[in-house]
Amino acid sequence: MLQVNQLSKRFEGGRGVGELNFSMQRGEIVGFLGPNGAGKTTSMRLITGYLQPTGGQVLLDSLSVHDQGRRARSRIGYLPENPPLYHDMTVYGYLSFVASLRDVPAREQKSRISEMISRLGLNGRERQLVRSLSKGYKQRLGLAGAIIHKPDLLVLDEPTSGLDPNQILEIRQLIRELGEQHTVLLSTHILPEVNTLCNRVLIINQGKIVLDGSPDAIAGGTDEPFKVAVELKGAGSRVESLFHGWEHATAEVLTDNTEKAKANPETVRLLLTGRSAEDFRESLFYLLSEAGIPVLEMKKENLSLEQIFQKLTTNETPAQNEELPNDGKEVQHEEDDGHLS
Repeated sequence: MLQVNQLSKRFEGGRGVGELNFSMQRGEIVGFLGPNGAGKTTSMRLITGYLQPTGGQVLLDSLSVHDQGRRARSRIGYLPENPPLYHDMTVYGYLSFVASLRDVPAREQKSRISEMISRLGLNGRERQLVRSLSKGYKQRLGLAGAIIHKPDLLVLDEPTSGLDPNQILEIRQLIRELGEQHTVLLSTHILPEVNTLCNRVLIINQGKIVLDGSPDAIAGGTDEPFKVAVELKGAGSRVESLFHGWEHATAEVLTDNTEKAKANPETVRLLLTGRSAEDFRESLFYLLSEAGIPVLEMKKENLSLEQIFQKLTTNETPAQNEELPNDGKEVQHEEDDGHLS
C-alpha cells in the first residue's frame, strides 16, 4: 500500500533523513521510533506531502505523494503532535470546515460529522469552543479531523503526548479501533505503547532506518546470549552443582525473598545465560529430566524493546537533527501550530 523508496531530505548544514526504504501493507499498525532529532517528524512530513524531498519518492497505491499530490494526499490522514486546530471555532464548525477542505461530498458532511463526534466521544461538545477543550479532547478532535475523509493511511505523530493516564488509555483504544479500518503509522516515545498497539516496529537513528520487524521478532532476533529463567524444585546445592561446567550455559541464582519462596525452601530460581545466541532449552529439558529435577517454571528472557532501542540509538550525533535549518521557508518547527500557509 505505502512504498517509501530512497527518500531523503537535505537541510542546510546537514541531512534530515537519508535514503529511507520501507513499505507498509494495508491494515498494519507500525510503530515509528527514534530519539529526539533522529528524523521521525521530517519523515512523516515527507510521507504526508508537507515537505518536498531532496530525493526519492513516496507511493501510495502507485500514486506519487509529491507528483500526484492532491489525489494521493486525499487518501492520507495526518495528526501532528500539536493538532492544527482553530481555537475560535466550535467543535462542529471545525469538523465542518475540515470536511469541506477534504472534499467530503456536501450531502454526506452532516452524517460524517455526526459519525466522527460519536466515534471520538465528542458528544455534547459540538457547540463548545475548541480553545476550551482539554488536551485529551483536542487530541480527539484532531483525530476526528484526520479521519473524517476516511483515509487509507493514517499518520499519527505522538498522539498521546501530554495526556494523563486515563486519556492515554482512551486514545490507545481509539487507535486500536482505527487500525481495524486504516493503515496506521504511529510515532511515539512511549515504548510500551508500541508493544500494546503495533504489529511492526521501525527504528530510525541519524536519519536512517536501523531496524524493521515485529516486536516479538526484534526481541528474539538479536545476537545477545540466549537466556532462560527457571524455577526448579530441589535442594539448592544439588541444582547448582548440576550446571557447573555445563557446555550450553552458565547459571546464576536469583534471590527471592517473597513469602512464597520462604514457604518453599526447596525451590530454586536460576537465570541461565547461554554461551551463544543458540536456543538451549531442549538440552536443558533432557539435563533436568535425567537428573530427576521437576521444572516448575521456564521462561525465555529477551531483551526488552527499551534495551534494544537504547542499544541501536546510543551513537546519535547532533548533526543529524531532524529540524536542521534551511532557508526558513520550508521547515515547520515543532513549536508551530501545524497550519499550512
